[in-house]
This record gives sequence, structure tokens and C-alpha cells, in this order.
Amino acid sequence: MMQSKAVVTTENASKYLQQLCKHFAHKVSVDFDTSRGKVGFPFGDCTMSADEAALTIECTAKTDEELARAQNVIDDHLTRFAWREKPEISWQA
Repeated sequence: MMQSKAVVTTENASKYLQQLCKHFAHKVSVDFDTSRGKVGFPFGDCTMSADEAALTIECTAKTDEELARAQNVIDDHLTRFAWREKPEISWQA
């Protein structure tokens, strides 16, 4: 199982977590509250946690390609939702 993690510094972590989860819930399985979320993509799972300083995102997938796809989906949507902040998303294996 492939894994990666990104910690995005933002005071709006809970807002973005909820926004991402609500958006993805239209198409895939999602479970979330104000501080934790889990998204089940067909190509991997992403869990998120929010505190007052950061949004932490962890993705798991069966292959490197699926992991990269999960990361790209999160990157694309978070960048659009947080466009005012221009978040720096750096994935670590």
C-alpha cells in the first residue's frame, strides 16, 4: 500500500476540510465533521484532519499511479477552494 501526507498551513483548515468533503460527497463515499474527514475515491482513500493551524491530508492507494491521482484530485480542488491563500501543498511519502 502506497501512502503520502501533506500538511497545509492555514487558519481555515476546518472550512476547507468541510468544503472538500461536501464537494466529493456528490460522487463518492465521504464521512466528516468539523475536524476530521475521510473520502473514499475508487483509486484510494484520503483522510483529513483540521486544527487551528493546519489541514493535514493523508492518502493511501494500491499503486503509485493511483496515489498520484488521489494527490492530484486533492491538490486541484484545494487550490481552487483556497485560491485567496494560494496554499502550498507538499506531499511526503
